[in-house]
Amino acid sequence: MKTICLYFEIHQIIHLKRYRFFEIGSDHYYYDDFANEQGINEIAERSYIPALTTLIEMAKANEGAFKVALSISGVALEQLEIYAPVVIELLHELNRTGCCEFLCEPYSHGLSSLANEDCFKEEVERMRVKIKDYFGQEPKVFRNSSLIYDNEIGSVVAGMGFKGMLIEGAKHVLGWKSPHCLYHCVDNPDLKLLMRDYKLSDDISLRFSNSEWCEYPLFADKYMGWIDSIPENEQVINLFMELSAIGYYQPLSSNILDFIKALPECAKQKGIVFSTPSEIVGKLKSVDCMDVPYPMSWTDEERDISPWLGNVMQREAFNKLYSVAERVYLCQDKRIKQDWDYLQASNNFRFMATKDSGISLDLGIYDSPFDAFTNYMNILGDFINRVNSLYPVDMDNEELSSLLTTIKNQGEELVQLSVEVETLQKKLAAAEKKCRTAKSDKKEAKAKTKSNKVK
Repeated sequence: MKTICLYFEIHQIIHLKRYRFFEIGSDHYYYDDFANEQGINEIAERSYIPALTTLIEMAKANEGAFKVALSISGVALEQLEIYAPVVIELLHELNRTGCCEFLCEPYSHGLSSLANEDCFKEEVERMRVKIKDYFGQEPKVFRNSSLIYDNEIGSVVAGMGFKGMLIEGAKHVLGWKSPHCLYHCVDNPDLKLLMRDYKLSDDISLRFSNSEWCEYPLFADKYMGWIDSIPENEQVINLFMELSAIGYYQPLSSNILDFIKALPECAKQKGIVFSTPSEIVGKLKSVDCMDVPYPMSWTDEERDISPWLGNVMQREAFNKLYSVAERVYLCQDKRIKQDWDYLQASNNFRFMATKDSGISLDLGIYDSPFDAFTNYMNILGDFINRVNSLYPVDMDNEELSSLLTTIKNQGEELVQLSVEVETLQKKLAAAEKKCRTAKSDKKEAKAKTKSNKVK
């Protein structure tokens, strides 16, 4: 039986303000609050609110037959908390239907998986805790920023205990294989891989309202017919896209909501079901390993990491940012930690792209990729100065490594001590229970003896 895995991503760009070279050292606030508030309110009204409301209605109307998965970056949650709390309320309501699975992703929606394993693990664990605190779910499936993946990243994710991961069904990786099967990481078979069907996904997220598209207008029954025509032995159809595709990139006037609403009924008529990523990973067996030696993503025709690291400017900014990764990892300054999350966000590097991706990119305050690079490097210069003021540049690598080792050992000791405390607490509780039982038995025995003497 064919199953559809429908997944949406929520991430919100943090807009940087115009930051001049002479402001380095005097101004430590890097953000355009007006643009951030305006941007998130616009996307919430045009997309998130109507889209989530529709998903809630679908979940309730189909009585468990419709299921969906969502992942939200930590920086997006922070912005929603401040500017659009109604979206948070809708997410909670969707969660209460029992038909939504929340996945884990890097807190910053950044590129740490390509740069520093410790930083990557730290922000993933932080996001995992936030999802548990918010929605009461322990994420079992992971998705990286823009579905960036290679064998090394898969091994790290598997080592963190995740059972599944969403990745792109890129042609150069699949070869003759189909994206409609379940695969596993070549270095760790415990990590199952769900591969995005980019054509069927982009038919909705990129082409739905395009009147020049040969399949326009697209109706739910026709779309489900395409899925039904897929060979029977190809059971998993992974439709992954940004939630903003509904209502923002594909306007509500295109009847995109009616199309989405009609999908469960059309699927039911064809005997096709909806499943969450965890259900698919738990029920189906992998058919083969997926070898991905070089990083791939879901962006552009090449499906690689060139949108973020394709030119000299991008690589210079990337290397400069992560040159202080270990120092940021050591520090406990909340303001620096927050700035680190915001400066890591992948869109900062995307604004510097010079390649023609075929998709229009709104550069915001920037006149050109070079302008974006200059502004970002000015901000980064101030940020690095602040980090270095806590951990001086003349601190050699050996000393820094010693600090990192000490912190790591202390963390392991704390975990071990927590386990020992928990064990002792259980033993104490058992001993107290045994003591209470013994006292109770002794009291009953005395009462019985006293009663016998009276008789």
